[in-house]
Amino acid sequence: MTEKLTTRALNRATLHRQLLLQRVDRSACDVVEHLVGMQAQEPFSPYYGLWSRIRSFEADELAALLLDRRVVRASLHRATIHLVTDADHGRIEPLLRPFLHRRFASSPFGFVTDGLDVDAFTEAVTALVEEKPRTRRELSDLLGPRWPDRDATALGYAASYLVPSVQVPPRAVWGRSGPAAWTTASAWLGATGPATSIEQFVRRYLAAFGPASVKDVQTWAGMTRLKSVVEAMDLRVFTDDRGRTLYDVPDGPLPDPDTPAPARFLPEFDNLLLGHDDRTRVISDEDYRRGIIIGGKPTLLVDGFVHGIWKITDDGLDVEVFRPLTRAQKADVEAEGARLLRFAGVTGDVRL
Repeated sequence: MTEKLTTRALNRATLHRQLLLQRVDRSACDVVEHLVGMQAQEPFSPYYGLWSRIRSFEADELAALLLDRRVVRASLHRATIHLVTDADHGRIEPLLRPFLHRRFASSPFGFVTDGLDVDAFTEAVTALVEEKPRTRRELSDLLGPRWPDRDATALGYAASYLVPSVQVPPRAVWGRSGPAAWTTASAWLGATGPATSIEQFVRRYLAAFGPASVKDVQTWAGMTRLKSVVEAMDLRVFTDDRGRTLYDVPDGPLPDPDTPAPARFLPEFDNLLLGHDDRTRVISDEDYRRGIIIGGKPTLLVDGFVHGIWKITDDGLDVEVFRPLTRAQKADVEAEGARLLRFAGVTGDVRL
């Protein structure tokens, strides 16, 4: 008989693998790789995501990795900006490339490739961004005159999707600002290793997000038709409270469902909230309907589940909780909030 996992058991398993049950003594590079990338469409979100996972994390560590080209920002999972290690970009981007092209083709700008000589276009884009990093606006201005019968703005977007590209610093460097400028991955990173297999990609996902359903894997990666791939792998099989079939790596840890889960402040679009099709393991249906995930609001976890939202201001931290806190939970949230303010370099109070 297949073992059943309750929602709370899934919650604790996922928090453990996401390094949110207890902070770890690992490098930022190691954690980014363990997570198989971090959602990064908000430039500074990964700093807060790593702070929530790593003991004694300092923002300068991640900033240095970006400047040293050890981690990069690129359109990958779900065709959104992710922060990945240089090695993982070489492993993952070739695997996701067909899906990135498909996502772009179905986007509001996809019409621009109809009848386009893609080889000539990618050659032109490569020459422009390897001459120097360019923003999409700059690419639109430069590509428009070459293809005057096509929408220039759409050409600018096509450039960063059809050519394997990365965003370059000072974009997303802590304490600095810069435009989203692109160059080719090969120019920025040099030669990279071979692409990972789809099976290894799935195993890494399960190690960081599992146990999970096929739909969960597909939602996280932005891929389709993985059912036969997953079912053919040597994986543990469970069911959840909703009767879904879940898969897991053979050695995936399953903490006691009663393991305490400390308060955690997660940034916009954190991996934990976007890594599954069924997100009830971390957020109730009621709270999901508040639009906080789609709206990209930073979230507060209490007892392992989304319990509120937060915002850092010039004079402190504003926290809106969805339900009353116990005295112990309130003290935990306030203490973690004070630590968050110190990390952000803001002097002020935690206001619930």
